[in-house]
Amino acid sequence: MAEYDNLCKILAEKYPRDFIRWLLNQEPQTIEILKNELSIEPIRADAVTFLQTENRILHLEFQTSIKSQTPISLRMVDYYVRLTRKYQVPVTQVVIFLQQTSDKIAFTEEYVGEVTTHHYRVIRMWEQESAPFLGNVALLPLAPLTQTDSAPALLSQIATEIAKIPDIETRQNTAAYTEILAGLKFEKDFIRQLLREDIMQESVIYQDILQKGEQKGEQKEAFRFLQRQLNRRFGEIDASIIERMRVLTTEQLEQLGEEFLDFSHVSDLGAWLEQNTSS
Repeated sequence: MAEYDNLCKILAEKYPRDFIRWLLNQEPQTIEILKNELSIEPIRADAVTFLQTENRILHLEFQTSIKSQTPISLRMVDYYVRLTRKYQVPVTQVVIFLQQTSDKIAFTEEYVGEVTTHHYRVIRMWEQESAPFLGNVALLPLAPLTQTDSAPALLSQIATEIAKIPDIETRQNTAAYTEILAGLKFEKDFIRQLLREDIMQESVIYQDILQKGEQKGEQKEAFRFLQRQLNRRFGEIDASIIERMRVLTTEQLEQLGEEFLDFSHVSDLGAWLEQNTSS
């Protein structure tokens, strides 16, 4: 389960300002990502992120599993002491549980020892409203984990928001991050059906690329985009089929982009090419 926690760490360090706005409700002027190793004796956790603003440190701990070699509450005390001693600023600590559980660990917000009590915040993603996550590219990959009465409706909304992202690389990365995290809650085939196909159907950017594809560079862009979608749906496509697709005109790519959603097997793609490219 560490891959899910680490993906969240990547998001927090890629979009620190958005996570600070979400969790601290403030607009930071400066942000520094601190090393996630603290002495005296180093302790490390791949899913830990320390974000320092002007006068505060935000310590994020992402948890998929409730199991931990050192109890989570004790770990939070340990980090708090080390951070306070090293940086001498207030520390806000937030544990974010990604996968729904009824275990009391996910509902515990303090460490209680014989003479010490330490408090920290806990966020359970399955209790969060989806709207704030849908409206923010940085938080969008977490949206599948939020509260919903209709999984198809939620994933369709997410697909629509992804399709609106204008930058191609950002859109592709966000779609990949979202699909991975959605796997904590939904079956893979269900995600593929409702997320990826909706992205293809709703993407204004993709349609625009196809419609304007008279120029050689834009035709190549359309080809690469469609190739990625086909690989995601059917696995790696045979090189001979790819070469036949490579010479398609923009109009043919547009037609294939509309019709491949109805294909059930890669052989349907071969049959389509045979029918539409034969001289």
